[in-house]
Amino acid sequence: MNNLLLLILCFVAGILLRRFNRMPDNAPAALNSFVIHISLPALTLFYIHQLKLSDDVLLTGLMAWLVFGFSAGFFWLVGRALALPRATVGALILVGGLGNTSFFGLPMVEAYYGGSGLSTAIIADQLGSFFALSVLGITVAGIYSSGRPTPGEIFKRIIAFPPFIALIAAILLIPVEYADWFSVLLKRLGDTLAPLALLSVGLQLRMGHVAEHQRNLAIGLGFKLILAPLAIFLLYVQLLGTQGQAVQVTIFEAAMPPMITAAIVAVEHGLDPELSNLMVAVGLMVSFVTLTVWWFLMRGL
Repeated sequence: MNNLLLLILCFVAGILLRRFNRMPDNAPAALNSFVIHISLPALTLFYIHQLKLSDDVLLTGLMAWLVFGFSAGFFWLVGRALALPRATVGALILVGGLGNTSFFGLPMVEAYYGGSGLSTAIIADQLGSFFALSVLGITVAGIYSSGRPTPGEIFKRIIAFPPFIALIAAILLIPVEYADWFSVLLKRLGDTLAPLALLSVGLQLRMGHVAEHQRNLAIGLGFKLILAPLAIFLLYVQLLGTQGQAVQVTIFEAAMPPMITAAIVAVEHGLDPELSNLMVAVGLMVSFVTLTVWWFLMRGL
């Protein structure tokens, strides 16, 4: 609950600081840069190093990749049907395809499933969402950005993306025991991600733009909060026949609202910044209802 209160406080603080002109215009860009280059790599180095592989890891970690794949196909078709701008399609794929499985997801999993569900949630987040962001997210951002980079340029962006570098380093360092001071350092730097990211979203939020983006916003959140978890439910439960708390938490994480960091990447690549930030802000508020519904429906699994 404390983590949720922190998210709300920082989000509201960003709105108020913008409302009363207490932050410079370039503040969101500076905050986003710190998150991408410092906070997220530190968090990745800290959590990936602690992962313990098990039989449930594959399906749980694969969930985010499947959701992103569904997102790419779904929004590509929607974009063609509605003749949406490339930047809007890219924003919907990127932000609608990646869930906030960490800073919102972990406290929500703990609230609904207790501490026993956190190990599954961490796998869904670190090997799923953040890994997919580092590879698939950066690829889509490059493809749909205005520059139209070549495949070689996209590859360079992926391998130069700080969280991706941190992910590879963390995997290689799993056999190595961190010094206590280093673990504390990584944890404290990683803890800055949630407050700074929500502060940045609050600074950029313009609720007056909801009406302007209401159709695309409804489509994006409808996919992320309803269709994506439904697809994972049908695949994992109905088709594969999996049961138990691990699959419940995996589907619950699939139902999380859009990832804050995905919106930051979308904004940095010029992919419909207003829509990207609205999906995060509105998605957080709506998901309190939709997640409760998903938890209720999955109680018997």
